[in-house]
Amino acid sequence: MLNKAMFIGRLTADPEMRHTTTGKSVCSFRIAVKRRFAREGDEQQADFFPVVAWEKTAEFCNNYFKKGQQVGIVGRIQNRTWDDPEGNRRYITEIVAEEVYFADSKSSSGSGNNITGNDNFDTSNVQDSGGFYLAEDDDLPF
Repeated sequence: MLNKAMFIGRLTADPEMRHTTTGKSVCSFRIAVKRRFAREGDEQQADFFPVVAWEKTAEFCNNYFKKGQQVGIVGRIQNRTWDDPEGNRRYITEIVAEEVYFADSKSSSGSGNNITGNDNFDTSNVQDSGGFYLAEDDDLPF
């Protein structure tokens, strides 16, 4: 069985970080993904997807992703249910992020690395790979 999804979209708001009762980091955010085709004369439409990231990926998203930024997400689609405080059964389908990438073009990010708010992050090994910026594991800030 295979459950793998890849999306490129823009964050609709800054990510929200929280911790489980066992101390695991979890970060939630939504991305707007443009539909591939639009009918002639119609405005470009987008779909909005909830994304959840765990542990180190969650910390990375919380530290470096910002509202409006274009990101790439590779993960799996998961259904989840719970009962709200009023006893109603709730359902959600969300993307569980397994890999996350910066997907803004170099021209829109200014410096080309698209990482903001962290002067300690070494960008000397950041490479352009078709709109994604890849770094070696040793160069990541965690």
